[in-house]
Formats: sequence, C-alpha cells, structure tokens
Amino acid sequence: MCAKRFDTKQSLLLHINTIHQSHKDFACDKCLEKFRKKSQLLFHLKTVHKGRKDYGCDRCEKKFGYKQHLLVHQKTVHEGRKDFVCDACEKKFGDQSNLRNHQKTVHEDRKDYLCDKCERKFGQISHLIVHQKTVHEGRKDFGCDQCEKKFGEKSKLNKHQKTVHEGRKDYACDKCKKKFGVKSTLLLHDKTVHEGRKDFTCDKCEKKFGHKWLLLTHQKTIHEGRKDFTCNMCDKKFGYKHTLLLHQKTIHEGRKDYACDRCKKKFGDKSNLRKHQKVIHEGRKDYTCDKCEKKFGHKFSLYFHQQMIHESSKDYACNACKKTFGQKSDLFKHQKIVHEGPKDYPCDKCEKKFGRKWILVTHQKTVHENRKDYVCDKCEKKFGHKLCLLYHQKTIHEGRKDYVCDKCEKKFGYLSNFRRHQRTVHEGRKDFVCDKCEKKFSQKPNLLVHQRTVH
Repeated sequence: MCAKRFDTKQSLLLHINTIHQSHKDFACDKCLEKFRKKSQLLFHLKTVHKGRKDYGCDRCEKKFGYKQHLLVHQKTVHEGRKDFVCDACEKKFGDQSNLRNHQKTVHEDRKDYLCDKCERKFGQISHLIVHQKTVHEGRKDFGCDQCEKKFGEKSKLNKHQKTVHEGRKDYACDKCKKKFGVKSTLLLHDKTVHEGRKDFTCDKCEKKFGHKWLLLTHQKTIHEGRKDFTCNMCDKKFGYKHTLLLHQKTIHEGRKDYACDRCKKKFGDKSNLRKHQKVIHEGRKDYTCDKCEKKFGHKFSLYFHQQMIHESSKDYACNACKKTFGQKSDLFKHQKIVHEGPKDYPCDKCEKKFGRKWILVTHQKTVHENRKDYVCDKCEKKFGHKLCLLYHQKTIHEGRKDYVCDKCEKKFGYLSNFRRHQRTVHEGRKDFVCDKCEKKFSQKPNLLVHQRTVH
C-alpha cells in the first residue's frame, strides 16, 4: 500500500489497521478526528479542546500536554542535546521520530500519503489530515479568545497569541539583533538578508525570490494576471489578499491606525510607519547602488536612481507607451504599476489618478499648489522636485556632462537629452505627427510650436 517496512508483524498489522483501513471507532464530536482507542480520544479532548497541559518544565515554566513532549523539550532546549544524526547530510535532531521523518521526506523523497481530493502528496499523515481539514473542509477550529481570529491549526493559534497579543520575539538574529516571534522566520531572514540568497527564479522574466511563495504569487499575479480578491465596496480587484484588506481599511474606512511617536505622522500600514521611522528618524539608508555606491533609504529611490543615472542601454520597450528599460524585470514592474496596476489615489483638483499616494501628494504640491521647496544654495533657484535640484547642481554648477554619445562623442548633462540626441540625430526618428497635416517632428516642443503657429 505504501511500501513502508516494519520490524515486527504486530507493528505492520497496527499500521494497516490505523492508516490504510481506518479502524478508528472513536470520533471527537468537536473536530471529528478519529481514534483507535477511547483513551486516545479522551486524552485528545483533554489536551486539545480543554487546553490542559499537566506537564510543566521546571526550568522555563513552559507546559505540555504530553510527558514525552516535555522530556524532548528539556533535552533539546535546555540541555542542547541532538543525539540523532542523519547519515546522509549530518543534520542533527533531538527526537528520533523527527530524524526518520527527515530521512524519509528529504533524502528518500517519499510522500506516501495522497489526498483523494486534489492528489497532493504528503510525507506525514498528520500533514495530510491538517491539509484536508483546513483546505478542503475549510475548518478553523481554534479561535483566539482575545481577537476572535480563527486558525485551522493549534500551533498557528499559539504563534499568533505569542507574537501578536503577548508581543514576544524570542528569536534574535546574531548579525543585526533583529528579533522574530517565530524561529522559521529568523532562519529565512538570515538566508535571504544576510546571505543574500534568492533560490527561486521565475522562468518567464528571470526575477529571483528568496521565498517560494513569493515566486508563486509573482507568477500568478504578474504573468497570469490573476486578481482573485475583489473589494465588496467598489468591485476593485487585487492579486494579494493583504492588499485588498489594506485598500478597504485605508480607502473606504479612511483609517490610519499607526502613528509615529516622534512626529505624530499617521500611516494606514504598519510597514510604512516602520519605513518612515527607519529612514526619517534613524537616518538609515539600507539600499546601496552597485555602480556608484550611493545609498538610499527606499528601494524605489534606488531603482529610480539606477534607471535615470546608470541605465543608458534600454533594450526592453513597453508596448503601451514605448518607454524603454534596461532590464526585463523593470519593464514588467513598469507595466504593472503604470498600465495595469490599481490607481487608488485620485486628485480632487484635476481627476488624474495615481498608483502611489506619495506621487499624488507630489503632484498636488508641485502642479496645483505650485510649490518649489528645494532651493539651490548657490544661485537660489527653486525646484519642485529634489531630483531636479540635484540635476541642476550637477550640470550647471559642477559642469558635469556624464553622458557621452558613442557615435559622435558629444556630451550631455541630462540623460533625457542624451537619449533624445541619439534618437533624433543618429536614428533619424520622428515620433511626433501633426494630426492636421501629418507632418512629422523629432521633438514634441517642435510639434506644439508648429500646431500653434501654422494651424
């Protein structure tokens, strides 16, 4: 049935009766899990549904429902013992059953338990049971008594209570001292952040991810165009559930629940508050350009810098607006944000819509309020954007012309002028056509002058 081997005939018969023939006559009336013995059912009721944990650790006061779990805890946590070593990869385990499961699922690649509803396979029957219960039956039997959130697994409820309501973060990174509530998150953090590993590559755009679920979500939302989460207030669709919930909370409810304790600025998303505190109040700039070593506080600022300053060869063109990009992944990002992405922030003065709130704020400030908050300290000329000020200082006061044409060696201070020169002079392109006489122009200002003076 499953090719599993046993030392004794009695163990084989017990395995067949419990696993394959399902001789489990005692069912729990709360979660319908079945047991072979009545004593097992009673113990399940006591530990799972009544929450009794009669075995307390005398070193950390942690409690367990099973005595063997207490003994394994004391041995592995407090004594640091891992007595069972895998002979294939030398990984160590504190419990022999965990070693066996590791060898079977990792090195033998065995998945003996098949779901009869979706044909997904599992290495352990407990994982199959949880899968069927939570995925196909949609059951969430474990409710939090503090926020009424429900979970399909008790372990997830315990993690939720510990990390959310108790605020515990017991696992600290020894490299950056960042703390985590779950050990698996710490390990993932170390692998992706400090080792820089991105082991999962998209086969369509070659973008890499540190997490498999991020790759799967990327493929589903970007390449398949799926948006499975619909807002019941405006029928807007989203590829991510957390984006839908954030949309409903910030757009329809107008909530900003996270206030900065230093400047009282409020945010609708906790991650945005953390970014604000990190960049503004701590002055951190964690994103470094690999071409000029300039540092930025936001990833999008680094991306914008690289796109505008260092990207001169752009082989990937957008079929919607003809804008070109140096990397295929940047093209996909552009298409998603500009042409496909949600634009939840409309301007109340000109009805123009934006995909990012900070772009809306900048638009209103510079266009409708005509504000120019960035002043040059050399000539007192004012600018609406900091980037324009930096370009001005670099080209006018420093006299820098960093963009050299490889065909005629003419130099330019602005990347846009450099590209326009190559497009119009060396490629002979005239992309702007008059809709009245069909005369073509290489630059849009020339077209506008023509229309104004001739027509």
